[in-house]
Amino acid sequence: MEHGMLIPPVYSPIPPAIHPRHKLIDQQTAAWARTFDIGSPELREKLVGQEIGTFAARILPEGDEEVISLLADFVLWLFGVDDGHCEEGELGTDPKELVPELSRLLRIAQNPEAAMLTGDSLAAGLRDLRRRMEQHATPAQLARWVDALREYFLSVVWEASHRSKNTVPDLNDYALMRLYDGATSVVMPLLEMGYGYELQPHERDATSVRAAAEMAYFIITWDNDLFSYHKESRGQQYYLNVLRVLEHHHGLEPAEALEVAVAQRDRVMCLFLRLRDHLSASGSPQLRQYLESLSCFIRAAQDWGISSHRYTTPEDPAELPTTFRDTPTDDSEEPLDIPAIAWWWDAVPEKRVPAVPQGGLPVNGDTALGVPHLPVTDHVTAAGHDSRSFA
Repeated sequence: MEHGMLIPPVYSPIPPAIHPRHKLIDQQTAAWARTFDIGSPELREKLVGQEIGTFAARILPEGDEEVISLLADFVLWLFGVDDGHCEEGELGTDPKELVPELSRLLRIAQNPEAAMLTGDSLAAGLRDLRRRMEQHATPAQLARWVDALREYFLSVVWEASHRSKNTVPDLNDYALMRLYDGATSVVMPLLEMGYGYELQPHERDATSVRAAAEMAYFIITWDNDLFSYHKESRGQQYYLNVLRVLEHHHGLEPAEALEVAVAQRDRVMCLFLRLRDHLSASGSPQLRQYLESLSCFIRAAQDWGISSHRYTTPEDPAELPTTFRDTPTDDSEEPLDIPAIAWWWDAVPEKRVPAVPQGGLPVNGDTALGVPHLPVTDHVTAAGHDSRSFA
C-alpha cells in the first residue's frame, strides 16, 4: 500500500470529555515510566512524549484520580510490552519464546509476590500496577483483569506467528483477534474501578452487554488502524492492519480499502449507539455508567489518536484529520459479512435483520464488506469550534 495516505475525518457522534487534572496525570505517568525503567531509554522517552496520561484522563473524565493515574501507567506499560517485546524486539518474531516470557509476566499479575523476573523492569512495573490495583478493585475485578491480560497475551502470540512467517490473516480472523490484541478488554475492569462500583455478572456477562463492549473494541481498533497506518507502514518491521488485510485478501486498491474500513467502523458505530441506548433504557445505574464509559473510551481513543505524537509522528508528519464527521458513511442495519462478529446485530431486539450473504457480492447497491450503500454528504466539525471538537 502506498505511503502518505490521507485519512479522512471519522464519524464521531460522542462528545469529548477530559479530567481537569490531565496535565498532572500525564506528568506523573512520565515519572512512573522513568522510575521503573519501562522499555529501552529511547522507547521510554518516546512513550513519555505521547500524552498517555491525557488519554487515560479522557477515558475516565469524572473518575477517581488515582485510578486514572493507574490506568495511564498501565497503558504505558502495555505499550512497553507491545513496542518493546513484540513489534520491535526479537521475541516479536519468535512465538515459541514469546509464550513463556508472557506467561511469566502473567504469573506476576496473578501473584506479584512470586520470586520471578526479579531483575526485569516490566515485571517490576507490573508488580506495582497490581498492588495499586488491589486498593481499588474487588477480587472479581482483579480476576477479570488477569483473564483479560491472558487474552491480550494470547493475541500477541498470534500476531507474532504471522510476523514470523510474514503472512496476513483473513478478515474474519483479523477482526476476531483485533478484539484482543488492541489491549482494549484489559481496560474494562478499570472503567468500573474509576467510578467505584462493580457491575454485577448478570448484567456484565449478558450477551447484549458483551456485544456492546466488543463493538467498542472494534471501533477503537479500526480507528487505531486508520490513525496508526502512517507510523506502521513507514517502519522497517512487519505490521498488521485492516487496510493491509483488505488489500491483500480482497484485491482492493488502497483508496478502496480505506473506504471499506471506514464504512465498516461506521456501521458498527451506528449499531453500538442503538444498543447502548436500548440497554440504558432498562439497565441499572451501574450498567448505565458502564455504557457511558464505553462511549468515553471510544471518543478518548479518537481524540488521542489524531493528536498524540505516537500517531502524528512530527518528524515525518502523518496526514491525519483534525476534524470529525457528523454523519456516518454507512448506516446500514445489515450485519457485516464477518462471521466472528455478525451476531452483534442480533443483540438489538428491535433491529434484527437477515445476515448479509457470503461472498462479498453487491446486494442492492451495498456490499458484504461494508462499502457505503448510499452517498452521504460529508459534514465535518472543526476541532476547537463545537461540542465535538478535540479539546
